[in-house]
Amino acid sequence: MEKQKLPNQTAIIILGLTSFVGCCCTNGVLGVILAYIGLHLAKKDEKLYAENPEVYDISSLNTWKTVNLISLIISSIFVIWLIYLLVTGDFQESMEQYRILMEQFQNQ
Repeated sequence: MEKQKLPNQTAIIILGLTSFVGCCCTNGVLGVILAYIGLHLAKKDEKLYAENPEVYDISSLNTWKTVNLISLIISSIFVIWLIYLLVTGDFQESMEQYRILMEQFQNQ
């Protein structure tokens, strides 16, 4: 009998990919949310696999769980940095430096 895919496996893969992109493109906020959801679904699938290991294939679950975990860590660092910038008032200065760098790259 062929083993079945876990029910949330595709969602975990998609959440892992989008959270990894989201951690860099949205100041980490979207990455934290998506990675947390991905880890939660992976935990549910691990429980389901533990109940019926002969029915389900767990081949890529650990890989995508790791991707979600790394995305969560990177996103959390970005969010903490963003909060630090907002609290200290350096956010505007940081955005101005970013704008100057973007103009320099566009002019090249």
